[in-house]
Amino acid sequence: MEETEDFVGQGPHPVDDDLFKEPMKKRRRSDRDQRFRAFPSVEQSALKEYEKLESRTRRVLSNTYQKLIHSVFLDDSIPNGVKYLINRLLALIEKPSLDPIYIGLFGSTGAGKSSLINAIIQQAMFLPVSGESICTSCIVQVSSGCCEQYEAKIHLLSDQAEELSVKLDPYIRTHRRDLDGESAETQIWPLIKHVEVTLPKSEMIPEGVVLVDIPGTGDFNSKRDEMWKKTIDKCSVIWLISDIERVSGGRAHEDLLNESIKACQRGFCRDVALVVTKTDKLHLLEYLRERKVGNQAIQSQREAVLERNEVIKLQRNRILKEKLKRKLPADSKVLEASDLVYTVSAQEYWQQALLTEEETEIPKLRGYIRKRLLDKKRRMVTKYVTEAFGLLLLTDSFNCMENLPNEFLHMSGLRRFVEEKIQLLEKVIDQCFAHIKQPLQEGVRNAKASYRRILGTCLVRSRGNQGFHQTLKAVCLKNGIYASRTLARIDLNEAITQPIYDQIDPVFGGIFRAGKPTGSALLPHVEAFKHSLQEKMMEIGIRSGWKYDSDKKSFLIQEISAILGGLEDYILRKKRRIYESLTTSVQSDLKACYEEAAQIAGKKACERMKDVIRRGVDRQVAEGMFERAQERMQHQFQQLKNGITEKVKGSIATMLTLASSQGDGLYKELADVKSEYKEMEKLHRGLREVAENAVLRRGMQDFLLKMSPSKVVPPKL
Repeated sequence: MEETEDFVGQGPHPVDDDLFKEPMKKRRRSDRDQRFRAFPSVEQSALKEYEKLESRTRRVLSNTYQKLIHSVFLDDSIPNGVKYLINRLLALIEKPSLDPIYIGLFGSTGAGKSSLINAIIQQAMFLPVSGESICTSCIVQVSSGCCEQYEAKIHLLSDQAEELSVKLDPYIRTHRRDLDGESAETQIWPLIKHVEVTLPKSEMIPEGVVLVDIPGTGDFNSKRDEMWKKTIDKCSVIWLISDIERVSGGRAHEDLLNESIKACQRGFCRDVALVVTKTDKLHLLEYLRERKVGNQAIQSQREAVLERNEVIKLQRNRILKEKLKRKLPADSKVLEASDLVYTVSAQEYWQQALLTEEETEIPKLRGYIRKRLLDKKRRMVTKYVTEAFGLLLLTDSFNCMENLPNEFLHMSGLRRFVEEKIQLLEKVIDQCFAHIKQPLQEGVRNAKASYRRILGTCLVRSRGNQGFHQTLKAVCLKNGIYASRTLARIDLNEAITQPIYDQIDPVFGGIFRAGKPTGSALLPHVEAFKHSLQEKMMEIGIRSGWKYDSDKKSFLIQEISAILGGLEDYILRKKRRIYESLTTSVQSDLKACYEEAAQIAGKKACERMKDVIRRGVDRQVAEGMFERAQERMQHQFQQLKNGITEKVKGSIATMLTLASSQGDGLYKELADVKSEYKEMEKLHRGLREVAENAVLRRGMQDFLLKMSPSKVVPPKL
């Protein structure tokens, strides 16, 4: 059965008869202020102003909600319009202040992810680190809160009674001693899905940011592997972690980079950066012998480290940008970033034997985190206050509206206009999705021509079959996928469909990018559709003399923004299923082949398994496996188009019905909310003042930094 997803937006909600729900309690002021501890004074001021706007808006909404509830409490026949208002008010009151920003630290074993997180949060040995053995065996999420103590949540793999009991047995029973008298080592990590840790009132990492330590390239356990993929896809930022000795190449580094780029294609990721760790590691004599840059003589280890860091930045920034350009649309925001590479040293951050704190670039990463959170908070509060103002406009207008001349004519004309625009939107969406057809066809041709070679590369080992038999069996048992915490990930389904992805990646990314409404980009066309409706509202209002009904006009314009604003999240959630439909289709077609190969045992089992896989893939390709994958992706695009248009039609129809029901005499006994409306009007005006103040403070801060003498901390000798 196909998975369904609800439309999560801030547009009109279904009318709920359970209207008397208590809103959630507000956060205490002292708790709210703790969120700003990680920010410098200038940024704290801006955040406090945004927080104040949000808090006061919630209070106005809560007061309005309580008034409406009391005014209709004894009424047996509550109009749908009032139910709608109450549900919308409650949804806004209970809307989270800020969805977390997930920053994924993605790298090979021993790359220094845990050490980097420890340095960022300024807790030297918080996450266990080791230079000799694997430390992180599951996904660990680190965030800060307003709690007084450290808190941790351990998520286990399964809550099935019998299955979990069997798995727990070897870890919770007393182990017998071995022949040497030593007790057997007990490890509990195989039972853990992921771990969430909350820091108390951190001054280094602001509340609302989650640092995620993502180990290796997956896990053999299917549930942990699925958690691994979902975690990558929910990160809006991915830092690809590579130590200085491995950054120049290697299959593991390339595999991780490819996974990061895929996260931009299928998930929520909008920013990828390379973080080079352990940059203090340098053999001076070797460096000087191989040095090929710079005319100035190097006098110290410190100078050599700083010079090498700059060289690494220039080289890797160019290489990373070229790689991203091949896979992503040319106007992707990540390609505009000035810093794609950071060179850090967690060890020097603590010791400062060679480098200053600033030169370790740990503070630079913290600044990046703060900027992302501040920008997101500004956008969220602006949207929140604007949407709340629209609702108060409507609520207040219910009590003062009279029947207006030509009301039916106005609304019926508006409905016809909306229907026409929705039809045009459907055509535009079809045109956007049509861009994928030709690359898909070319990709299928390439895949059919190259799958034998690719499969051979995956199945043949330079050292022969020694040790590969069990790995190949594991691949078959997991339907073509083998994920290990230490070895490179094997995915036969992905490998043989890669020629298709090579063709479609730039086009696919172009369909889901933000930007100007040209070419194949979907979201800008949705935005243009929104603006066309809003302009029509303004036109009708001016032409029809809605001078006494400006509240209705403002409400209609605002509600369209709320309805269509939620579409972006819906589209991005569907994007992953569409992108993965090719490999999912191929995996489904090859399932019987994998099952047959997994049953093989005995003499020359490895070669026999390979033969079964080769013959099975040949048979499925001859029967149209790649063409079916193409059809399934195109079907997913069609489903997305249908979902968009159905949600737009339903939501806007509800909104127009509500707007046209004003003045019908049903709302004369509704509570008076004029005072709340006036206060909300002031808060709405205050948005611009807060934005202007933030710009002035930022300009003053930049000016003072330029005017003040630089403070250079001399290195310790």
